[in-house]
Amino acid sequence: MIESCSGPFSYRDLIWNRKIFLSHWGVLHRGKELGNERIIVMVLKNIIFVPYYWIMLNWYAAHVDKYTEEQRYAMLKKIDHAANRGGNLHIDGHGVENIPSQNGFMFYPNHQGLYDVLAIMEVCPVPFSVVAKKEVGNVPFLKQVFSCMKAFLIDREDIKQSMQVIINVTKEVKAGRNYLIFAEGTRSKNGNHPQEFKGGSFKAAMKAKCPIVPVALIDSYKAFDTGSAKMLNVQVHFLKPMEYEEYKDMKSTEIAAEVKRRIEETIRANENSNCSLRNQ
Repeated sequence: MIESCSGPFSYRDLIWNRKIFLSHWGVLHRGKELGNERIIVMVLKNIIFVPYYWIMLNWYAAHVDKYTEEQRYAMLKKIDHAANRGGNLHIDGHGVENIPSQNGFMFYPNHQGLYDVLAIMEVCPVPFSVVAKKEVGNVPFLKQVFSCMKAFLIDREDIKQSMQVIINVTKEVKAGRNYLIFAEGTRSKNGNHPQEFKGGSFKAAMKAKCPIVPVALIDSYKAFDTGSAKMLNVQVHFLKPMEYEEYKDMKSTEIAAEVKRRIEETIRANENSNCSLRNQ
């Protein structure tokens, strides 16, 4: 028997599907296709553990209801930490004390790329799920991660499906689950400078009357977009939440503009600190 973060894990479970045992190489090939040296380094530096982590991830993804959200999140954080360490990534977390002590809140970060959720997960002590575009469901590793998180994949071309996702997220937040939504809709192609935050992204939070937690990401885009595997410091800033009493009389577009303003202010105040670290 093997001890996982949630309890005993048998070798019989590990080899339940031979294809899964071999499929970790798909992540490596994906890295080659993207020309991304960091993904390749992540795999190679963890080569002894990759088969075990990959099989465990797929097992949890295929049997999500067998484990509690806390167990699944602990497993994901373990894999995330190993990937970050192997990929020469250091996550500098700030403002963790601003995360509400009571579950049933929503994170709203700026969106820089595929690495964003993994950066936030490294320093976030409480489980959360994600609303992501459906295309991400085809990306190896992220596909399994989002399955374990019971994430909602949204089809931006299907208004009816998008509205249903908002309804579902609202219900789950009211029931005590935490969610993350990228209010820009798609990642910024301008580095640390966010795009416009869309008011519709805040509808679920408004209906749930939950705390809105802005999250400022700095240099997250460099993890997978630069093609480099050099040591990288990514900053994650959890800002003070906007409580319902603060935004109840605001329009969704006004909330979006205010969240973006707070994130941009934090980025401007801190993005040069990464440059200082590199020059030391």
